[in-house]
Amino acid sequence: MNMRYGEIKILCWAVLSFFLFSCEKDEPDIVTTSRKTLFMYLPWSSNLTTNFYTNISDMEECIKKRGLKNEKVVVFMSSSSTEASMFEIVYKNGKCERKTLKSYTNPSFTTAEGITSILNDMKTFAPASIYAMTIGCHGMGWLPVDRMKTMSVSSVKMHWDYEGKPLTRYFGGLTSEYQTDISTLAKGIADAGIKMEYILFDNCYMSSIEVAYELRNVTDYLIASASEIMAYGMPYAVIGEYLLDDSDFQAVCDGFYDFYSTYSMPYGTLAVTVCAELENLAMIMKKINTKYIFDESSENTLQRMDGYTPIIFYDYGDYVEKLCKDPVLLERFEQQLSRAVPYKVHTDYFYSVTKGRVPIYTFSGITTSDPSKHSLTVSKNDTEWYRATH
Repeated sequence: MNMRYGEIKILCWAVLSFFLFSCEKDEPDIVTTSRKTLFMYLPWSSNLTTNFYTNISDMEECIKKRGLKNEKVVVFMSSSSTEASMFEIVYKNGKCERKTLKSYTNPSFTTAEGITSILNDMKTFAPASIYAMTIGCHGMGWLPVDRMKTMSVSSVKMHWDYEGKPLTRYFGGLTSEYQTDISTLAKGIADAGIKMEYILFDNCYMSSIEVAYELRNVTDYLIASASEIMAYGMPYAVIGEYLLDDSDFQAVCDGFYDFYSTYSMPYGTLAVTVCAELENLAMIMKKINTKYIFDESSENTLQRMDGYTPIIFYDYGDYVEKLCKDPVLLERFEQQLSRAVPYKVHTDYFYSVTKGRVPIYTFSGITTSDPSKHSLTVSKNDTEWYRATH
């Protein structure tokens, strides 16, 4: 090659400039690992979409006040039944910005594979040593989607079907094609290789012993309502700071109570379940079920936690108190239940679209469908909880 020194120098400078420019251009896209990523998961839920945008804005208000301390907040938001986006709430100079990470067309959030794929995207965009998850949509406890599909053409009217009344919040949308089984959620999380620090259900009826036991291997804590929750959902502007950094579950409950006790519809229940305590609770429950059969004549004395007829969700602690006649065994149960559900709050009444306001005279923080005779609960014997305790 016959090239003069000056030409070689110019060529080298051009090559070096190219690499310097490329590195400078790519630098903003470097993904860093945070201590904690909070994933706000909002699958399609039709008439709650406006409330979801409020939830996101409330979380941004919280972040504006406290900033982000080596944490990331990622949102999966369905804007229609066929479109969704994933974005990160980025805090800069006292303001929050929404950085789009990915757009989705026809996302699958009702299959384990679809949930795993969404969670893997979240992990790629926001890797962390700790993951936590909030889920916003309608809810119906542990009840399987196939039962809801059957009942959707029957005379059973669900709490989300009522018009002209204050709106409350399956896990999913209004119809079965947008609803997700709890077992499917558990498999989706497990297959993504994640164990959540907590799963917060911003839905009705999800503080259920059947739900908690199903999710015990994929989350350390379950935060949920034992009753219907008003469509506004969780007051993230108040409790958001306690969900970030080092979680403070008592403060989450207290903030929820403070908000709803003075809300225009002053009704709400919330509880935190420690999933590591559920196996011991199941062992005690099995002993009780071995010795005693519930007296159906006392069913109408149980604390109802819904407005359905027949009742679907009963207060779990109240049910066992009336089932177990052995004071020593009952005391063991109550002590273990207090370890399993250490944080709980409730207003004097809960609200049900189907029944209006209902008084709460006893509250353990978690429900069961064990004594229910409702047609929707015929498959309760197939739940992991039932199999572990009978």
